[in-house]
Amino acid sequence: MNPASEDAEASPPRRASIAKTDKGRWERLWPVIACGAGLFSDGYLNNIIGPVNTMLKKIYPDAYKNSSAQANVSSITFAGTVLGMLVFGYTSDHFSRKWSLFLSTIIIILFAALGSGSYGAGGSANGLLAALVAYRFFLGIGIGGEYPAGSVGCAESTGELKEGTRNRWFILFTNVQIDLAFFISAIVATIVVVACGENHLRAAWRICLGIGILPPLSLMYLRIKLQEPEAFKRESLAHTKTPWLLVIKYYWVRLLIVSIIWFIYDFSAYSFGIYATSILANLLGDSAPLWKSLAWNILINFFYMPGCLAGAFVADIPVMGPKRTLALGVTLQGIIGFIMAGCYPWLNKPENVAGFVVVYGVFLALGEFGPGDNIGLVASKTCATGIRGQYYGIAAAIGKVGAFAGSYTLDSIQKNASDEIAAGRNPFFVASALAFFAAGLCFLLPDINQDTIDNEDLNFREYLSQHGYDTSKMGLEGVSVSGVSVEGEKVEGKVEGA
Repeated sequence: MNPASEDAEASPPRRASIAKTDKGRWERLWPVIACGAGLFSDGYLNNIIGPVNTMLKKIYPDAYKNSSAQANVSSITFAGTVLGMLVFGYTSDHFSRKWSLFLSTIIIILFAALGSGSYGAGGSANGLLAALVAYRFFLGIGIGGEYPAGSVGCAESTGELKEGTRNRWFILFTNVQIDLAFFISAIVATIVVVACGENHLRAAWRICLGIGILPPLSLMYLRIKLQEPEAFKRESLAHTKTPWLLVIKYYWVRLLIVSIIWFIYDFSAYSFGIYATSILANLLGDSAPLWKSLAWNILINFFYMPGCLAGAFVADIPVMGPKRTLALGVTLQGIIGFIMAGCYPWLNKPENVAGFVVVYGVFLALGEFGPGDNIGLVASKTCATGIRGQYYGIAAAIGKVGAFAGSYTLDSIQKNASDEIAAGRNPFFVASALAFFAAGLCFLLPDINQDTIDNEDLNFREYLSQHGYDTSKMGLEGVSVSGVSVEGEKVEGKVEGA
């Protein structure tokens, strides 16, 4: 039997859980916050570019006309994010979770600052857009590090929390942070445009981007204090050779399934989020002021919040868990998407913009309830700690390729549609069909419970040992692990030096 298809909880724990430490509640919880909350930067800096792009299109209509400027400015961050996920996935596993995360924070702060101050060569629009594209690519590299270093560290840190709450805490400080940032960015864009006035959009878009420096700065102190997670101290492969062939044989099936589901989710979530402002602007008409479409965008982004908060608590219900919550979310999202496509001729009328926003908001909320909340959780808990950063980084990178592809695909679908109605409805047909496909893939994944990280590490150690790999060198210096069954022997579990 292929080990990758076996249930992640096949073997019972034979050593002390990482939750059995002498740490107080706050001491256990703040690493979860420090590691995961940096994804607020991802949500803000990716979503704010939607309103910014709409402003730039109004300021520089000639530069945007018949060019790929809109897609480049919107999507280039995803390209950098893919590179960052792969690079930091490696450094997170082979060097340090903490310092990989700290470096990614520095990169985000630096290039968010440079992007907000972009100036074109000689003041030209094309030069400005080229500079902005370059800065946002490097910004994406920093954002990419938040996933295999930050989210992975967050998942490992939740293993020290109270049983029955671990999934929700991971979600509350990863995907909920992204969605909260989406909502906040929509409010910020509206307030800035109203405050600056629509005759001063050159200042408005720079202010919107510049505010993105504040979230990563607010986490710097916590991240300096951060220690490596207990699971990483036990199971790291940083000081020994990674058995790549055994890793691939054991995990390739799971990794492929998780990656495809993440691709489909990001294809829909990020591309629809980026174009929400422009969709509304087209719906309201050219005569409507920009602030009006931005204000409606606040309501659209608000719908992310009930979806992601509900999913966080449902994922901890034993009969549901992350896998079934994910499947339920994408199935319902697919149904709503087809309804939107069928009703689009009516929803497309300016007098029905409220109906459009509500139905569209429910579509987005279900995406967050299911895959938005749970795909990162599934990715972080269906593999062993020693290769978790790279496993997570690859899956997340493929997801961001989906976001990158979705942005260009949506732009192409809209530009090549036969009429205005087709331009609006066709993206929902595509997204809904993909959602049903993702729902089917969910049932090929193993179940995930509260002790999955402990159990997955034990199963993987035993698998490596059975294939002749020396597991005694796993873990960081000064940390010894007992209680692992190696070649049929069981010993009582404890962690020393952690």
